[in-house]
Amino acid sequence: MSVNRRSILRTTAQLATLTAAGGLLTGCGQEAATGGGAAGSAPDHPPHPSAASSAGKVLTPNRIPAATPSAAAESDSPSPEAASASPDQAQLPPLAANTPDEVLNGPRDRPQVALTFHGQGDPELATALLTAAEQHGAKVTVLVVGSWLDEQPQMARRILDGGHELGNHTLNHLDICSLSADQAYAEIAGCADRIEALTGSIGRWFRPSAAQFATARVKKQALKVGYEHCLSYDLDPRDYADPGAEVIQRRMLGSIKPGSIVALHMGHQGTVDALPAVLEALQQRGLSAVTASQLCS
Repeated sequence: MSVNRRSILRTTAQLATLTAAGGLLTGCGQEAATGGGAAGSAPDHPPHPSAASSAGKVLTPNRIPAATPSAAAESDSPSPEAASASPDQAQLPPLAANTPDEVLNGPRDRPQVALTFHGQGDPELATALLTAAEQHGAKVTVLVVGSWLDEQPQMARRILDGGHELGNHTLNHLDICSLSADQAYAEIAGCADRIEALTGSIGRWFRPSAAQFATARVKKQALKVGYEHCLSYDLDPRDYADPGAEVIQRRMLGSIKPGSIVALHMGHQGTVDALPAVLEALQQRGLSAVTASQLCS
């Protein structure tokens, strides 16, 4: 699909979906209003009936072309650090052959977990969180909101330069499962354009916004953009509600196990404060915090 087509779809989505969704969602905490799940291993977003994980299914990649000067200009987020592709983003480890099209958790027989973060919010808090992870030898996966990269383009390089992984969490963080196919495509492609303009790659993972699981329609649009795999999670400590560092630690450490994928959020002081103790506890248990790609390789 041409860049002009993407631009039309993106404009349509921003107008139509704001009306349909009643405005932008400020964070994944909005999802709790309808999810209502318990803390710990039980997610706060019940699976959508059409979004069950299909183990063993491997899809054919269909990556969007590399960003052109016109595409970068259209994204409104070019910056000096966007000059070349990032080898750490473009040369990801190959995934296991049986990786499903929607990943809920990694292998349970390896001492690894993946901490994944909704990428949005105060860049100083985001940087503090990344620094804390690096000080403990941890690597994380950041599913970034594209509009945040428009405001904070330097964060794309900061994430990758720390050895972390960057993925797609839509352009505006709308309730993507309620959108039309064209609107959903525009949300996914719009974020992919931002990531690619800044790093040279759209990344491997897509996570739907305002939902734990992608519907079949959303998965199809993600694949059209170039994402073979959606990244879900099996542990949600609901840090977006700001329950405090001790509560976040208790919820995580009470339920985390080998192969867990944890849904966390940048832009929250409690999450930053909780992370060092969580990582130290994981190390004591012999668990390494790795990127989602490393977990599933």
